[in-house]
Amino acid sequence: MKATGIVRRIDDLGRVVVPKEIRRTLRIREGDPLEIFTDRQGEIILKKYSPIGELSQFAGQYAESLSQTTGNLVCITDRDHVVAVAGSGKKDFDGKPLSKQMEGIIENREDFVANKDDASFVKITLDDTGEQCSQAVATIICQGDAIGAVVISDKNEQRQMGDTEHKLAITAAGFLGRQMEQ
Repeated sequence: MKATGIVRRIDDLGRVVVPKEIRRTLRIREGDPLEIFTDRQGEIILKKYSPIGELSQFAGQYAESLSQTTGNLVCITDRDHVVAVAGSGKKDFDGKPLSKQMEGIIENREDFVANKDDASFVKITLDDTGEQCSQAVATIICQGDAIGAVVISDKNEQRQMGDTEHKLAITAAGFLGRQMEQ
């Protein structure tokens, strides 16, 4: 943990303002849930809460199964990061922050199939190398909130995503959303 040098007072309602610079750096938006931790030294730690992160082990197993079945790379994300990934190229995506385009897709609750030359094709993470040639994307909805996405993608230019991969992504997103509601 590192000190920021910023000091804030608690107001009469018990609130503390998290400075804009910190919110921007940590990609915390208005309405984002924060988890509160305390320790024995009296420290209070705020951590961005990721509902899909609660299911990261389960999501990882689901991604692995889907990847083995399709032979494609499968990424499961929350609103900010890739939380589970399986398939060829896994190390390039695991735990990485999402691109602004991908965040927008989740925010807008989009489901689509795209190939590299399509206008709707997006980079998944900020440092995505652009090796993927096609993708099927489905937003995970839980209790009416968009909480992440399932992305099935492929590097092979000869194989393009179709209706089957699109339906698999939608099914996975629907299943994960329902798991979160339980």
